[in-house]
Amino acid sequence: MAARDGVFQALGMDLIEARRGHAEVRLTLAPTMLNANGVAHGGVIFTLADAAFGFACNSDGRPTVAAHAAISFVAAARPGEVLTATVTRQHRGRTTGVYDGRVTAGDGRLIALFRGHAHEIGAIAAAAPQSGRD
Repeated sequence: MAARDGVFQALGMDLIEARRGHAEVRLTLAPTMLNANGVAHGGVIFTLADAAFGFACNSDGRPTVAAHAAISFVAAARPGEVLTATVTRQHRGRTTGVYDGRVTAGDGRLIALFRGHAHEIGAIAAAAPQSGRD
C-alpha cells in the first residue's frame, strides 16, 4: 500500500508499524513543510495522521476509505522535528469503522488529536471507476 501512495512517497513518510486495526507512520519536517509562521503546516500534520489512518483501516485486507476525518491541533511542530502519527481502531462494524489517533513530536509532546470514520468499499468498487451516485 505504501509503495502505491504517491503522497506518502513524496513527503518521505516511513511506515513504522501496521497491524490489525493499528498503524504508526513517521515523518521528518522538511523546510518545504512549514507554513508562513515557520512551523509545521496543518495540512502536512493532517496528511501524516491520514496516512496512518489509511494503513490502520485497510489492515484487514478489505479496501477501505475515509468517510470523515477531523483533527485538533494542540501544539506547534518545528522544522526538523520527527513527528509520529499513531492511529488505532476503536470500533469496526460490518462496513464502517471509527479510529482515533495522536500525532506526537520526538520529545513526546502532543501535536494533534485525530478521529477518522472509515467505510469499506469492497474489491469490486475499489477497482471500478465511481459514477458519483450512491
